[in-house]
Amino acid sequence: MTDGTFTDTGVFVCFEGGEGAGKSTQSRLLAAWLQEQGCAVRLTFEPGDTPVGKQLRGIVLDPATGDLSPRTEALLYAADKAEHVDTLVLPALRRGEVVITDRYVDSSLAYQGAGRVLDVGEVTSLQRWATGDLRPHLTVVLDVAPEQGLGRFEGRDRIEAESVDFHERARQAFLGFAAADHDHYLVLDARLPVDEIAAAVRERVAPLLGQAAR
Repeated sequence: MTDGTFTDTGVFVCFEGGEGAGKSTQSRLLAAWLQEQGCAVRLTFEPGDTPVGKQLRGIVLDPATGDLSPRTEALLYAADKAEHVDTLVLPALRRGEVVITDRYVDSSLAYQGAGRVLDVGEVTSLQRWATGDLRPHLTVVLDVAPEQGLGRFEGRDRIEAESVDFHERARQAFLGFAAADHDHYLVLDARLPVDEIAAAVRERVAPLLGQAAR
């Protein structure tokens, strides 16, 4: 997945992985460290970190929505990504900031593609179009078995409530993306101590910081 567009200003880092893997925690820890280094940081997430996205998030994650056509679901996630990139991610990158996102395109490829058993090539084309084919400089995959990650939740949203088989298909998709592009991925065992994971992430991010705003 190295043929996409990378901005020549700013740094784009993404955290991916299954439910309960600790993506939000590691995103916050990385943001705090970067700010200590004097970098301008934009911490964000998908779906839902825009006004439009917030409404879309309610549709795709609220259990009250009930069943959606897999294609409808993929389109809704694509709409969230288009708005997110155009109104938040790209402007921050053009300002030279470090953008850290909790989930991005790979989540749609894993969940709506592999998880829903849609044609991954078609989902890829949709998501790449929605984002203008903007790729992270680094994607950190926090790997956790579905049985372990899902056990961290008391209540579950529409996606979390899917079967273990669904989540295992998504997990294998994340690992497959990383195996195909070592230069732009870092896979870490989500069961490792939080501080050990954070240190490994910092080690990979540090060489990217030359062009980040300070």
